[in-house]
Amino acid sequence: RPNGVKHSRDRPKTPRPPVSYRQQASEQLPRAAGPAGELGQPQLRHYKPLIERIIAQTERRVLAGEPVPAGEKLVSLFEPHADIIVKGSRDVDYGHKLNLTTGRSGLVLDLVVETGNPADSERLLPMLERHIAFYGQAPRQAAADGGYASRDNLSRAKACGIRDMAFHKKCGLKIEDMVKSRWVYRKLRNFRAGIEAGISCLKRAYGLGRCTWRGLDHFKAYVWSSVVAYNLALLARLRPTLRS
Repeated sequence: RPNGVKHSRDRPKTPRPPVSYRQQASEQLPRAAGPAGELGQPQLRHYKPLIERIIAQTERRVLAGEPVPAGEKLVSLFEPHADIIVKGSRDVDYGHKLNLTTGRSGLVLDLVVETGNPADSERLLPMLERHIAFYGQAPRQAAADGGYASRDNLSRAKACGIRDMAFHKKCGLKIEDMVKSRWVYRKLRNFRAGIEAGISCLKRAYGLGRCTWRGLDHFKAYVWSSVVAYNLALLARLRPTLRS
């Protein structure tokens, strides 16, 4: 290279040609392969808009240098419903965030497969409203992870009828504002910590750590089948206690 001539990287080529090749192949395949080629047409029609969407977001991010919001990203060609899940400084996961409620017995009372990556603080009141709609009243006492803590959530939870609302992390809230005594706060905080054992059991023993069924509807069915199996097994263990 002559002196004084700056080296520059070649501009990445736009990935449009492969799409045109795919379009040509989809048009020629039925004629070349006959009835067998027709069988692949539904899949080609299904994946075409997904491939074009991936190319578009790649052009925006890599070629144009434009940040693409997480809600607009397609992170899986085969599971297009998957969301980007980021929790604090931990690794990024792909799938769907779950919010669940449990009772004193450990049974899972409600579960929601969320869309996107909503903040925990935004989901406390909707989960509480679902509980009231299902069971007719708010629980007398409740405990939640620190991510759900906020002064507004505390005030609204108390307004719904909860007497003692304990958050695992106080996040600037006073214990006296959440519950009637420090003893109650410790009891509720320990109860919330015990929920982690149930979640761990759901992941390890009932397959909730990773869904192996394809499609959003099957994802939800997989999650609920794991929860129902967990509840049935727990009921079998609790039955002698309930009889006595």
